[in-house]
Amino acid sequence: MLKSVLIANRGEIARRVIRTAKRLGVRTVAVYSDADAKSLHVREADDAVHIGPAAAKESYLRGEKIIAAAKQTGAEAIHPGYGFLSENADFAQAVMDAGLIWIGPHPDSIRAMGLKDAAKKLMAEAGVPTTPGYLGEDQSEERLQKEADAIGYPVLIKAVAGGGGKGMRKVEKKGEFKAALQSAKREAAAAFGDDRVLLETYVQRPRHIEVQVFGDTHGQVVHLFERDCSLQRRHQKVIEEAPAPGMSEDARKAVTDAAVLAARAVNYVGAGTIEFIADASEGLRGDRIWFMEMNTRLQVEHPVTEEITGQDLVEWQLRVASGEKLPLKQEELRINGHAIEARLYAEDPSTGFLPSIGRLEICALPDAIDEDVRVDTAVEQSGEVSPHYDPMIAKVIVHAADRAAATAKLADAMGSVAVWPVRTNAGFVCRCLEEAAFAAGDVDTAFIGARGDTLTAVPRPSNDVLSTAATVFHEASAAAASRTQTSQTSPWTQLIGFRSNLPASTRVGVLWKGERFEAEIDEGADASWSLEGDTLVAFENGEAYEFTLDSGERAEGEAAAGDGAILSPMPGKIVTVATKAGAKVKKGDALVVLEAMKMEHTLTAPFDGVVAELKANTGDQVSEGVLLAKLEKQA
Repeated sequence: MLKSVLIANRGEIARRVIRTAKRLGVRTVAVYSDADAKSLHVREADDAVHIGPAAAKESYLRGEKIIAAAKQTGAEAIHPGYGFLSENADFAQAVMDAGLIWIGPHPDSIRAMGLKDAAKKLMAEAGVPTTPGYLGEDQSEERLQKEADAIGYPVLIKAVAGGGGKGMRKVEKKGEFKAALQSAKREAAAAFGDDRVLLETYVQRPRHIEVQVFGDTHGQVVHLFERDCSLQRRHQKVIEEAPAPGMSEDARKAVTDAAVLAARAVNYVGAGTIEFIADASEGLRGDRIWFMEMNTRLQVEHPVTEEITGQDLVEWQLRVASGEKLPLKQEELRINGHAIEARLYAEDPSTGFLPSIGRLEICALPDAIDEDVRVDTAVEQSGEVSPHYDPMIAKVIVHAADRAAATAKLADAMGSVAVWPVRTNAGFVCRCLEEAAFAAGDVDTAFIGARGDTLTAVPRPSNDVLSTAATVFHEASAAAASRTQTSQTSPWTQLIGFRSNLPASTRVGVLWKGERFEAEIDEGADASWSLEGDTLVAFENGEAYEFTLDSGERAEGEAAAGDGAILSPMPGKIVTVATKAGAKVKKGDALVVLEAMKMEHTLTAPFDGVVAELKANTGDQVSEGVLLAKLEKQA
């Protein structure tokens, strides 16, 4: 077994590797940027080396700094985690050339699978079924338009060097192809430094099925069954589960056999995932599942595979890198129960899933409440979600005897999430899990998009939450009234008709998103919530509700809810201005496209109206909170 390993990554994956390494007695070395100096993964490692500024391109993507850190600390091996340099063949080769052990596949295997077009050609030659499309070298706009027309719409544009949904666009009709192509190329260039794309026929009822494979240096390759990652938005996974619902043994054999064949075709060593697209219009059938790509690394969703197999995949990685044989043979692996994982993101579903950044003044995750729930995270209360990295706060994983029990358990766990003032998708995930179609396993990659506001809109606060909010304000009012120094201009003195010694039927007015609610206080309610001034934050089913006391007055110049101001949600660069001053727009129309966190974020019209002001200019670098446009409702 290796004696020491440097983890060339950050956040929850670095902590994940550290956890297993410590259990095995392997010394760990962390690397960190300026932004991560006080991070959990730095504190938990046996040693840590600073490698540069916050920007990933100046720290976590600087291979020479990481190798130097390994040499400096005497680490024997480098574990790349996922993301950053994990699928960079040149970095893997540089690690090996430096006399270090690379915990991953051989650079040749990474290169073979690194470009989607070349990988599909290789798989087709190896007998692995692939989706029809265009993989040509001619990347001219005219040629790509012609090939898309020949394939037929809808068609899918995919970055050749892509991953994580970046540089991917679905095009519904011919007239939309040019704009979608340009956007995909810009995003691909920003994320991967390569703007080449391929085209695929768009499967009408697609499910995303992937197979965990593992190879060793002794010629053995096994699979650890499949995962279903169909619940996605913008091609990024939201919920992953194992095994795939509705997967027959015949279909499972077909897809896992294909995955092992694909791994063997590139002499694969270590952990990898073969991703397939399935046409689920007639259920999961072995003859309707096609190869999409291979991820030559550990996946974000690997915990669900660990939960159903009882295996530690990081331990397998360390053992294989040490020259050992795989711990188990194929016939020794079994599926036990069902596991589901949800990705808790710092983003606001009600604003088109725009990332939310900032300090985590409140951060209560499910593992603090239920020890049976696995939470892989690297954040803590008073920490910060940075604009420099992926906005994932945590992965929440549950395991149960069957899918129904696992779904219910995950819904409870996500419903207990309490994060503020950073917004999260916890409530959105809860609503996904509660959908009847999800419960029935009737899920495809269009599941979220087809339901629109049903899943993304924040529900109005329940009577229970309103009553408790009223009670908290009542308790605070009573305390304030008892203090002789209470100012006569305090909002607590403006509760007309309110007295702290009235019976429990007293009603208190509270505001949420500018709307007034009146609720009865409940003397038996838990009034221990945090209250600052006349603002209260309450949590229910994963959602955060911010209430203010209705004093009967409004501050001068206070903006009303839905005032039409389009603000920059984070620092970024404006890449497209899709409207002009005076233009009439419909709700949902694109106004401005902002590039931030290596992705393009489209800011849309919140209602039908007219663009009264337009301050955005293509190419501008903008800060968070800057006014980009202002809409006015039409009379």
